[in-house]
Amino acid sequence: MIHSTTLGRVSLLATLLTLGACSTTATAPTTAPSGQLGALGPYLMAVEARLTGNDEMPSNSSNGIGDLKGSFDTRTRVLKWRLVYSGLSGPATMAHFHGPALRRQNAGVVLPFPGTVSPIEGQATLTEAQANDLLNGRWYANVHTLLQPAGEIRGQVTLR
Repeated sequence: MIHSTTLGRVSLLATLLTLGACSTTATAPTTAPSGQLGALGPYLMAVEARLTGNDEMPSNSSNGIGDLKGSFDTRTRVLKWRLVYSGLSGPATMAHFHGPALRRQNAGVVLPFPGTVSPIEGQATLTEAQANDLLNGRWYANVHTLLQPAGEIRGQVTLR
């Protein structure tokens, strides 16, 4: 027969081991390593979009293309991005994120880009509502020109 003192010690030891395992803190990088895509850690997600005229609503026959890559930190809600584009019908007049909208839907501007010359780099701290829309695939990036004032190239933002 097992003595009650032994049972108490075993129970205490099991509890301490469980609590010790639970208190281990995971750390994640706070910025995305250059060029790395995919899951970047428990809090940092890769952001990307491929921009084309075909993805505009309505679509157009632009030869322009763009690639947006960046990261989103779910703890701080900081979004960082870099957009490289080429082949537009003329200089970009505006560039920004739109939302909330799913693919093939239009929406208003939620975050203007700090410039229009490729490459465009920026970062912003999102509101909780903006972060939720971004995480649910309801943002797109758009670049406008004089010949395509409603948008020449567009791409739905995805996170991994």
